[in-house]
Amino acid sequence: MMKAIEAVIDASGQVHLKENIRLCGPRRAIVTILDDEATVVDETVLLSERALALDWDRPEEDEAWSHLQQEP
Repeated sequence: MMKAIEAVIDASGQVHLKENIRLCGPRRAIVTILDDEATVVDETVLLSERALALDWDRPEEDEAWSHLQQEP
């Protein structure tokens, strides 16, 4: 079975898969290098987004930062 998996290749040539995979043994692979630069997102940021949103999305926070939202 063939499966496509997104990956990022860093400047030193190391391949970092975007998801974990399990194989029953060694397999051949084809690597296609795309022209666009990879956007590397820190996984910690994504995992903490929901927890931070609970704190940020409170009326007290809106009030505390409201002076920055005022139109001139």
